[in-house]
Amino acid sequence: MRILLLNGPNLNLLGRRAPEVYGSATLDGVVEQCHAHSTRLGHRLETLQSNHEGELIEAIHAARQTADGIVFNPGAFSHTSYALHDAIEAADVPTVEIHISNVREREPWRRISVTEPACVHQIFGRGVSGYLDAISHLHYRRAHPPLTLSYGPHPDQVADLRLPEAPGPHPVAVLVHGGGWTDPYTRDLMDGAAVDLTGRGTATWNIEYRRVPPVGGWRDSMADVSAAVGALSPISHDHRLDLDRVTVIGHSAGAQLGFFAARTASVRPVGFVSLAGMLDLGSIGSGFDHLISAFLGDDRRAHLAEVDPIKALPGGFSTVAVHGRRDGSVPPDQSRRFVEASLAAGDPSHLVELEGVDHMDVISPLAAGWESVAQACLAGSE
Repeated sequence: MRILLLNGPNLNLLGRRAPEVYGSATLDGVVEQCHAHSTRLGHRLETLQSNHEGELIEAIHAARQTADGIVFNPGAFSHTSYALHDAIEAADVPTVEIHISNVREREPWRRISVTEPACVHQIFGRGVSGYLDAISHLHYRRAHPPLTLSYGPHPDQVADLRLPEAPGPHPVAVLVHGGGWTDPYTRDLMDGAAVDLTGRGTATWNIEYRRVPPVGGWRDSMADVSAAVGALSPISHDHRLDLDRVTVIGHSAGAQLGFFAARTASVRPVGFVSLAGMLDLGSIGSGFDHLISAFLGDDRRAHLAEVDPIKALPGGFSTVAVHGRRDGSVPPDQSRRFVEASLAAGDPSHLVELEGVDHMDVISPLAAGWESVAQACLAGSE
């Protein structure tokens, strides 16, 4: 696969311009990371940075013959340039728009992108790691293109369906991404897991849901995930889905959402798999206070018991909790305590702890320990 990395105006000043907003990494450093990541995935990367709109347009036009995907940080042009929008649309090369900062929490004019509608995905607010996520998204999109379906009227009420090559009926893995329930983190985080599990013979339903801010919050996010699981029913016949073999798999904060969806959805899963899950919110530590407060709003104390998985046991289904012992984001004790409480409540539950594995490794097919993660994800549907 040939990938074109495009950077627009002022990105040449990366590392010097407003480091409190854009970080200390230089453009050369970002390009080096992108080259390494592309090589790891087996792709060739070409790069261009320009402060001139016309030069960027010409590069996009040329990409029709020279690239299979584009990662594009248009800078401020994203807010004004319909010409770039038209170029992306005309080139018909899958393009991921990337912004280093969280543009949705900055000045109102930065929250509007006229180029985004021409792109297959937008990533923002993840720092320079968003560039690597964009490359990964193009990689997995090409490896197994998804069918994106709506399960509700909001733009975030969608899910990516991937089907195995076999005729079916297929067991289904519902994937619920993490990211602290916050806006910058989307279902692209689970692309790799979705493609790998589909290749092992399981249909995957990689869902999006409303997040905070500007929408979302515990009622919206939890209702969305439950609705997304239930939405398997009307599509099951056309896509040969076996609703008696549905497993809900949640990562990090997505495990909290996945647990409650497994309890409430109209399609009842045979099992729940937590990957580095936030399962005991009352004991997770003060470092998560800002995320939990944003998720719950003003009535944190009143609602914490309603959203804390460990307080909602028994779930009425089997659970596998997978956690890396090197996880520096969500403490492994979250899974240990949950499994202990789950067993005490009468739910079949199993803990899988992996040496040398960190928080993001449990959703990456490229990481050490992935084979154990995949087997845990597939166990309930076999």
